[in-house]
This record gives sequence, structure tokens and C-alpha cells, in this order.
Amino acid sequence: MNQAHLHLLLNHLPILGTLFGLLILAAGFVMKNNPVKRTAMGVFVFAAVTAIPAYLTGEGAEEIVENLAGASENLMEKHEELANIFLWVVGVLGLISLATLYADLKSKKIAPLLYTTTLVMALGTMVLAQQVGTSGGEIRHTEIRPGIAAGADNTSGGGGEEDDDD
Repeated sequence: MNQAHLHLLLNHLPILGTLFGLLILAAGFVMKNNPVKRTAMGVFVFAAVTAIPAYLTGEGAEEIVENLAGASENLMEKHEELANIFLWVVGVLGLISLATLYADLKSKKIAPLLYTTTLVMALGTMVLAQQVGTSGGEIRHTEIRPGIAAGADNTSGGGGEEDDDD
């Protein structure tokens, strides 16, 4: 198993962790259930922790992928920049989640405000997570790059256009 394989295995964890944490936290708000909200805090901490190995395996993955046909240096740079920002943002989300969990367990009056802050932070983190995931996918999945027409045959070298022999 090489660095690219490890990166592909790990990079989904912080993104999906953020998504699932957000969904669990929203459910906790709807149900007015603090144990459910606490679970979301744990999921956000998980997302933050797993972002570290996902990020650290990125450089090794880049070294493997950069020599493959169709790999774009610009797309890799964009992904790396977004991943760096995401690492810090999801890390802050993890720290806020720990503070929120602590405040709730200690019955601090600030806990409801921290839960709301965490929800807002998680929404922003999820937007960034989507951008990181998409930018990473675009490196090798040309079908998700902007400007690729749905259903176009981009493998023939003819630009996906069909000749009209009427």
C-alpha cells in the first residue's frame, strides 16, 4: 500500500465525519436531546483527528500522481491549499467541540451558546469539506471537472463531438 492508496482511504474520514457530525448535531437540536448533541461533539473530534493523517499522506500521494497522464499541477496545488485550510478549520471545530462537550458535562451556562457556535462552525466546515473533496476528486476524475459535458465522449480525442453525415 503506497501513500496515494493511504490518502484515498483516509481522506474521506474527516469529510464524512464533519457531515455525520453536522447531521447528528442537527438531530440533537430538533429532538432537544443533549446526549445526541454530545455524540456529535465526539464525531467532530474524530473528524479533526483523522484530518491529520489524511493531510500528511497528501504529499506522498502527490508525488505518485504528478507523473500520471492527465494529472494537473494546478488542480493539485488548488487541492493542497484547500486541504491546508480545511485542516486548520476542522481542527478548530474539534477544539470547539471539546470545549462544548466539557461545558455541557459540567453544566456550564455557556453550553447552549457553544452548541450553537459549534453548529454554525460545522456548517462552514462542511462547505469547505465539500470544496476539498471535489478539488481532490478533480485531480484524477476528469468527469467531475467543470466544463465537461454530460454524456460527452472524452476518450476519443475528438472532443466529444459527433460528425453529422446527413
